[in-house]
Amino acid sequence: MPLKAHKPYTPSRRHMVLSDFADITKSSPERSLVKAKKSNAGRNSAGRISVRHRGGGHKRRYRVIDFKRDKFGIPAKVASVEYDPNRSARIALLHYADGEKRYIIAPVGLKVGSTVMSGPDAEPSVGNALPLVAIPVGTSLHNIELVSGRGGQLVRSAGTSAQLMSREEEFAHIKMPSGEIRLIRTNCLATIGRVGNVEHSSIVMGKAGRKRWLGIRPTVRGVAMNPVDHPMGGGEGRTSGGGHPMSPWGLLAKGKRTRNKHKQTNKYIVERRKK
Repeated sequence: MPLKAHKPYTPSRRHMVLSDFADITKSSPERSLVKAKKSNAGRNSAGRISVRHRGGGHKRRYRVIDFKRDKFGIPAKVASVEYDPNRSARIALLHYADGEKRYIIAPVGLKVGSTVMSGPDAEPSVGNALPLVAIPVGTSLHNIELVSGRGGQLVRSAGTSAQLMSREEEFAHIKMPSGEIRLIRTNCLATIGRVGNVEHSSIVMGKAGRKRWLGIRPTVRGVAMNPVDHPMGGGEGRTSGGGHPMSPWGLLAKGKRTRNKHKQTNKYIVERRKK
């Protein structure tokens, strides 16, 4: 995915770097795989804000993605690579041999006309989904299941990949994009390859309005607030230091570990990302 710079005919255009969308082969989604998506603007069922700085933005339609990859032994041909407004990665439309159509996350190197398959008998090639027990050690993976049959939950954003480090009996050692090494059962499915749209992290929005189109509202710094509004607010003139950075509710923001020490899944973490 090449990036595109712009002529600086406005101040915002000077630093703007966006995708040229050269990898997109189809402009409109498959109608049978599209759902309505209601914008909740960060509110929960009680109408209260549960996620800050959300709201507005362009209306979206949800593309139903096949994270389970449970059509074993049936080959599928890649019909198109499409843009998805609900995620950073691109999606690929598959046409299965039995006539069914499904979307999957598009990995690097998956082209229109390629054939993919899932199941324990599939080859360990890009776009194929296999159980961890059937994947060669050292392979790059994405869309990894945590529980067999539940569907891929890990490593789904643009440009990310995990690595299969080793296998021991019923568990595989997976090195996550964060550097954490985690135990995952070998009967869980994973897809071969790295998630596409690798240069997504290099995009520069250039102006505040483009963030608003994406449904992201402004964030006010805590030090710019009054003491009644934020633990870091107040002070004559500009102040920095004197207190540890923290959230509006007093939770330390940098360095303090927030994971529950008694969480049941701690036993599956072999090596933390923070040494």
